[in-house]
Amino acid sequence: MDSGQHLLNVVDVEATCWDGEPPTGAVSEIIEIGLTVVDLARGERVGRHRVLVRPTRSTVSSFCTELTGLTQAEVDTGLAFADACRLLAAEHEAWARPWASWGDYDRHQFTRQCSTTGTGYPFGRRHTNAKLVFTEAHGLRKRPGMAQALQIAGLPLEGRHHRGEDDAWNIAALVLGLAARGAWPQEPY
Repeated sequence: MDSGQHLLNVVDVEATCWDGEPPTGAVSEIIEIGLTVVDLARGERVGRHRVLVRPTRSTVSSFCTELTGLTQAEVDTGLAFADACRLLAAEHEAWARPWASWGDYDRHQFTRQCSTTGTGYPFGRRHTNAKLVFTEAHGLRKRPGMAQALQIAGLPLEGRHHRGEDDAWNIAALVLGLAARGAWPQEPY
């Protein structure tokens, strides 16, 4: 695969969550990684990927299933977190390509989970907070959620909100809109 500057990985994760505090001993863990590859030079989304991840220190609550559509049985078929990180590096050149997410939650979740599990961090340092870029490009005072940003940009919400694969696809559309306006940074920040 080409790790050239024109390819960007847009990442969105879903993690175990609860309506209120987590059960005793449970921690929020990544259960789905959505990744859309964007070709900035061609101005298009060129790859759409989904990696299910099997949690080991928590389970999928009914609240989480209602929010994401993911069930415990479904994520039980997923990869171990370390294997998912290796897949990101091997198949999606996560260590070499710049990447983006909507806000910093996804980056921080990977950092935390890699640290607590002793897993090598799969991404390089070139990360862009797409929410921040969008907010600045549109002159907004408050940073909008992804669904609100799509409305502001006049783009449809494709798929299910809070599904990693679909959210990464939608964030990639926002990134392409920013790039078309000349607002996507050449250097990540």
